Amino acid sequence: MSEVDLADIKRRMQGAFENLKEEYAGLRTGRASAAMLDPVVVDVYGAKMPLNQVGTVNVPEPRMLTVQVWDAGSVKAVEKAIRDSGLGLNPQPEGSTIRVPVPELNEERRHDLTKVAGKYAEDARISVRNVRRDGMDSIKKADMPEDEQKRMEGEVQKLTDYVIVQIDKLLDEKQKDIMTV
Repeated sequence: MSEVDLADIKRRMQGAFENLKEEYAGLRTGRASAAMLDPVVVDVYGAKMPLNQVGTVNVPEPRMLTVQVWDAGSVKAVEKAIRDSGLGLNPQPEGSTIRVPVPELNEERRHDLTKVAGKYAEDARISVRNVRRDGMDSIKKADMPEDEQKRMEGEVQKLTDYVIVQIDKLLDEKQKDIMTV
């Protein structure tokens, strides 16, 4: 009798949800968040490194980030990486610290960001549905009684519905966060 791993299906669906949370952490809302700089990659020491491996990101004020660069020789590279990251930030170096003011979002940019948030949520829903499809396929291929097969398919569907509702709730929260000052 072939066994279907419901725990693995649940883990994969939760992984899609956690990935969505990480993507939302980097989505600008007008308030400073250290996670905003997570996608920044710095070209230092002949290699490309994540910003958090060359300095410490802090949030001293709601609309300000600071990056304490560990090697003073890397300040210019970090400044350039932040400026070129496409995040719309303008870093200002002060010694080995870089101050990064977070500009206020205009109405048009807020609407654009809600669309991006919606796209991220839809990608997460698609990932969850793909996991459901894989789970349903493995249940159909498994050697088990028909009533057990139906029960497991019901479990997978319930799990899918639950995670989709969680994704929708997270999307609503993020869109409210983006649209409020």
